[in-house]
Amino acid sequence: MNVIRNIIDIRKEKGISQEFIADALHVDTSVVSNIERGKRELKVSELEIIAKALKVDVLYLLTYPHIYVKKEKDYTEPIEAILQLKLTGDKREKVLKLIFGDNDLEFLDE
Repeated sequence: MNVIRNIIDIRKEKGISQEFIADALHVDTSVVSNIERGKRELKVSELEIIAKALKVDVLYLLTYPHIYVKKEKDYTEPIEAILQLKLTGDKREKVLKLIFGDNDLEFLDE
């Protein structure tokens, strides 16, 4: 993984100039040129600024050209939850309906 190469590729792909990146970093264009040529190290603090200037995520700069997609966990198994409330009268029915909607409920105390 070469972050600098990714920055160059994304910058060129989007038609963004070194001057634009330099303005975002508040540095001279020669600093951006030196970073891209490996003559100056890229600071971590500069990475976020460059990502914003390129309108991409920092993670995208690291994973380019692949797109990182956060995978959600597969919750196919039912989850057991225990909730204890002391309610009386019609408040009980209202609260249960508010929390669980019209889903079928199993009451252990009845």
